Amino acid sequence: MLATISFLVAIGFGLIIPAIPIFARTFGVSNTLVGLIVSSFAIVRFVSGLISGKLVEVFGERLVLGCGLLMVSIFTLMAGLAQSYDQLLFFRSAGGLGSSMFSVSAGALILRVVNDSQRGRAQSLYNGGFIAGGVAGPAFGGALLAISPRAPFFLYTGLLIVAGTFALIFLHEKRLGPGAATTNTEPPILTIREALRLRPYVYSLFLAFLGSWVFFGMRSSILPLFVTSELGATTAVVGLSFTLALIAQGSVMVRAGKYSDKNGRRPVIITGFSISLLALLLLTLSTNVVTYLLAMIVLGIGAGFAASAGAIIGDVIKGKSGKVYAIWQMSGDAGMMVGPILLGAISDLASYRSAILVSAIVFSLTVLIALKIPETNSVRLGDSQNPQFNEG
Repeated sequence: MLATISFLVAIGFGLIIPAIPIFARTFGVSNTLVGLIVSSFAIVRFVSGLISGKLVEVFGERLVLGCGLLMVSIFTLMAGLAQSYDQLLFFRSAGGLGSSMFSVSAGALILRVVNDSQRGRAQSLYNGGFIAGGVAGPAFGGALLAISPRAPFFLYTGLLIVAGTFALIFLHEKRLGPGAATTNTEPPILTIREALRLRPYVYSLFLAFLGSWVFFGMRSSILPLFVTSELGATTAVVGLSFTLALIAQGSVMVRAGKYSDKNGRRPVIITGFSISLLALLLLTLSTNVVTYLLAMIVLGIGAGFAASAGAIIGDVIKGKSGKVYAIWQMSGDAGMMVGPILLGAISDLASYRSAILVSAIVFSLTVLIALKIPETNSVRLGDSQNPQFNEG
């Protein structure tokens, strides 16, 4: 059921990713302000992350997840009706709180109900719902943009209402076991201070920041504008490129997750971030649509392997801890927050290609971090080595 909900959310998210920068430009604003629209959503997600984690611990995953989706639906509708840049900025920003509630509760739910030997696979299946929806979303989104840049917002609103209703009705305790708000059994909740003593957790925070900078921040802000302005292609090409990237990501993600469950997280994430770096270099060199589409396919493959990095959090938490998961999500939100604003400014001062090159240079740090991160998979390590993960 959680995969179904993520599928519906992802269709809508895929619809508005190419629409947001193009809709924002209709108000005659600069690339920096376009980036701010994308970043504002992440800013609110960032500042509300710990609040969402606390809500999960108090009220349980189901209620927080469902209410979060319904909240996003309201503000998405208002964003689609915006009559000025300021209105669009406000309503898009406000939706970040509901998004934070959804993603923290969904992530905490997966970590609570899945054991170590299946965590990578479960994370991949959950992400697979986003991939499947994301494949359909950009394809329809590109077509809807030809009608109106507001149209994707309205369809996304309807999908969020359906997903939120499903969550409130079907994600009950009989299916999932006692919620985070009612569970009193071991293992105990891992505190933030304890988590920050664990090297894999700290490294994963940096990976989340840098990964979100590229996989979400860059893609959602300057990439559609790079395609339409610098390559001279249509919005349909933007939608096609996102669709191809997601198909490539989905084709490897579940297999990569299974491999990480059996053979360890490190080799999978090293492969993923290395391939993604290669894709960014190809994007920087792209001068035509064919090269651009090839680079997006390679980026999708890299993202499919890199997604296994999310399983590290579950390996570390060993139980329920909404706040520790929220800190990890906040690191990703920080990447989505900083990336679009900085890349928009670089695009205004230099070019879109320069902004992509800067992303590649910054993203190269992920490969170095992946090479240093300790293994966390207990199946690979053996239970005797699992608990501490090299503290300090």
